[in-house]
Amino acid sequence: MKFHNILPAIALLLATGIAHADVFKCVDEDGSVTYTNAKAGKNCKALATDLPVSSVPGNAPAKKAVHTPASFPRVDGDTQRNRDNDRRKILESELATEQKALDQARKELGDAESSPETFRLKGGGTGRNVAAYDAKVKPLQDKAALHERNIEALKKEIGNLR
Repeated sequence: MKFHNILPAIALLLATGIAHADVFKCVDEDGSVTYTNAKAGKNCKALATDLPVSSVPGNAPAKKAVHTPASFPRVDGDTQRNRDNDRRKILESELATEQKALDQARKELGDAESSPETFRLKGGGTGRNVAAYDAKVKPLQDKAALHERNIEALKKEIGNLR
């Protein structure tokens, strides 16, 4: 075995250091426990220094547990399922209404687009009034687009139901 083959392995071993971090167990006033590498208050106690560390926590602040007060009204499962079913029926009814409104808006838009605004020319013949046509068609396009967005939102909402 040649020495120059072992040299990179020895250099790699010497370059790696031993990871060491102080670990604190912090308990807040709600009783939530957080483990961190920085002492965050007086309710933090240092843990043994020979603990293995498998990951490093991110910089995001710890989320506090949300506790529901005992006086908060509770709903049983059957009542909630009934409410969810009612909500689904309402949303499906709104979806059907929006679909009908979209169909009507598209029909009105199609009618408006098929009959361009014209005017008589002095020398005879007709011309097209682009400004009047645009003024007539643009609100109808906006109305149809609004119904399309409403339908997408309702479908998304229905898809989010359990």
